[in-house]
Amino acid sequence: MTQDRLNPLNDYIFLKVMGEKGDEEQLCAFLNAILGRKGQDAIESVEIIENKTVVAEVIGDKTSVLDARARTGRKELVDIEIQLRNQGNMERRSLFYWSREFSRGMDAGQDYQETPNVIAINIVNYEYLPQVPAFHTSFHIWEDTYREVLLTDALEIRFIDMVKFRRLAEKDIRNEPLHRWLTWFDKDSPQTIVEEVIKMDTAIQKAEERLVYVSSDKEVLRAYQMREMALSDWISGINHARREGRQEGRQEGRKEGRQEGRQEGRQEGRLEEKQEIASKMKKRRVPLSQISEDTGLSLEEVERL
Repeated sequence: MTQDRLNPLNDYIFLKVMGEKGDEEQLCAFLNAILGRKGQDAIESVEIIENKTVVAEVIGDKTSVLDARARTGRKELVDIEIQLRNQGNMERRSLFYWSREFSRGMDAGQDYQETPNVIAINIVNYEYLPQVPAFHTSFHIWEDTYREVLLTDALEIRFIDMVKFRRLAEKDIRNEPLHRWLTWFDKDSPQTIVEEVIKMDTAIQKAEERLVYVSSDKEVLRAYQMREMALSDWISGINHARREGRQEGRQEGRKEGRQEGRQEGRQEGRLEEKQEIASKMKKRRVPLSQISEDTGLSLEEVERL
């Protein structure tokens, strides 16, 4: 493994390493790690549904989505999306991709009961759901009052927050398969730790071999750079918009400040005028209560004059 290792969380590289024919072994192990399935409950096989729309235009489009799709041996449909940037639409976006897979899973004339369950998995590289401390969250449809009542197991949406995972003080790579996988996926993991998890897990070793193999392909490297550039362009665009917003805010603030200054000046002028009138009335021995009523000044203000 070299220092210039490609980022496995680049969605194009993820697709090449986990989402193409021949990647079944590592994808199956990764899904078992995410879903916590082991022993007799483990997924034993997956059928990868290849994405045929990956062309240069899509790879270079910073708004496009490259997702990995598969069908488990239990006929469950799985959609995995890598989201490296926060576009503020993750909830509805994930529901959209879940519903897309759910509708695809139904054939004409098929009984609704035969519609396969759909699992949407979102790996995000920004802090998501800050009110939840866990890096891995799972959502289903529960009854609002009787939370133990599940409407259906057809819907399952999961989020894996890489930012929260990195914050973990201790990562249990020996006992937690998901910790091993996310350590391997994280390009910021120390090289020695990455090498350790590769030795510990044969499926991760297979993924690493696949990563090294695709890294030697010039076309793959070109597409990888296109995806990295698309992300950089998106970030640059966001930062530029923020800078413009701050500049406009400062200009608007100065404008508002001048307006507030003029308003404060007028208010001070009116106050001085009231105080001058009140002083003249005091000299004429006008009762203080009358001065207060006529000028709008408080009795305390009139007494201080």
